[in-house]
Amino acid sequence: MESIRIRIATTQDAGELLEIYAPYVEKTAITFEYTVPTVQEFKKRISHVLEKYPYLIAERNGEIAGYAYADIFKGRAAYDWAVETTIYVRRNQQKTGVGRELYEALERALAMQNILNLNACIAYTEAEDQYLTNNSVQFHEHLGYRLVGEFYKCGYKFDRWYNMVWMEKHIGEHGKHPAAVKTFDEVREELALDGNDDINN
Repeated sequence: MESIRIRIATTQDAGELLEIYAPYVEKTAITFEYTVPTVQEFKKRISHVLEKYPYLIAERNGEIAGYAYADIFKGRAAYDWAVETTIYVRRNQQKTGVGRELYEALERALAMQNILNLNACIAYTEAEDQYLTNNSVQFHEHLGYRLVGEFYKCGYKFDRWYNMVWMEKHIGEHGKHPAAVKTFDEVREELALDGNDDINN
């Protein structure tokens, strides 16, 4: 199987990324979003993330296999060293190593920005069904995240209630005077191998 290429997303990727995301909206409770966003809305979301954080794409055989990004955790200055992470992998590319490579590249980029805490908000169910399993929790556990909280019956989709959990991973030391957080633009040159914005694995 061809190796995975990790690169930085652009707004021109919105249509193909939406092809990956739409089935999660329409057929699963992995996202609590009800309606598939438009391509224009997805472009805005990509642009918003890249103002400060990484938005990464994994390609295999010339096709986008998945994407991952970080975004603001809470809009207060004291939370600057924490982000919320998100990942979506094309359904036929799951359990092929795409997710791990994406998250590892994302983690490297965030560490260079002086981010210390990674937080993942994950839909969770006490009884797995056709809309939701707990594979995402297991995936994050394998990458070093730990469960820190659960909210019960807080998401309603497909005529049933689902829980939500928060998981976290620390990727740096929490000293008395942490280094200021950099924007992604300040570190992306250190990550790029060439003009194509490939991420150095």
